[in-house]
Amino acid sequence: MEYLADFFTLYGPSLLLILFAVALIAGFIDSIAGGGGLITIPILLTVPGMTPVEALATNKLQAVGGSFSASLYFIRKKIVDLNRCKTLIATTFCGAVFGASLIQFISAQVLQLLLPVMIFIIGFYFLFSPKLGQETRPAKIGYFTMGAFTGLIGFYDGFFGPATGSFFALAFVTLMGFNLVNATAHAKVMNFTSNFASLLFFSLTGNILWPLGIIMLVGQIIGANIGARLVISKGQKIIRPMLVIVSFAISGKLLYSNYVQFMQ
Repeated sequence: MEYLADFFTLYGPSLLLILFAVALIAGFIDSIAGGGGLITIPILLTVPGMTPVEALATNKLQAVGGSFSASLYFIRKKIVDLNRCKTLIATTFCGAVFGASLIQFISAQVLQLLLPVMIFIIGFYFLFSPKLGQETRPAKIGYFTMGAFTGLIGFYDGFFGPATGSFFALAFVTLMGFNLVNATAHAKVMNFTSNFASLLFFSLTGNILWPLGIIMLVGQIIGANIGARLVISKGQKIIRPMLVIVSFAISGKLLYSNYVQFMQ
């Protein structure tokens, strides 16, 4: 109790309310198009006394809430068959743990330079392919082969993270032939898996600010549930524009960050 009293005294109700609201918005956006981490991480970095590692670790805690909420909704609606996805879930989990463990030893600078271009291509691809994901098509590969791709994306999420949901969605549309609703639903289940795997790793490091992360987690759950419902009710009408907007926004944000670092 004394710890909680000190916690609320240190951060204050206004800051906690802002973090809750930011997490709610990020959860909503992330459940539709991904990219929520680019909203929450910069905000967490402004919290007094929080180190970058603590911001990343706490972000994984709150992100688990949003991805779990959206995943559970899609599973209940029978859009995702967990039994068919067990290979994809296993490889995503292993990839994320491996990526989270390597981030301590390998610089993410190369990814930071390449990523804006890669994400811009995703946005450009969806923007100028109006029929992409409009209907279900024959799969180009099987679930076992797809596991290699989800494992790679899971590794990326554990190692770096921005736009993981967009990468998963694009893979499911182009390789598995899913429509955008199914691709988004499966992407969220994989995203929860990689978030949870990374959270398990970070929980061992002692860098998670649990009370703050749990407050944001509640906001994420609410926002993600609203977003997941819109995915089903509005379908492609909302997913495609959100994917394009979020992809371009993430690219711009990363390019700006690279420019600032270069100028310094």
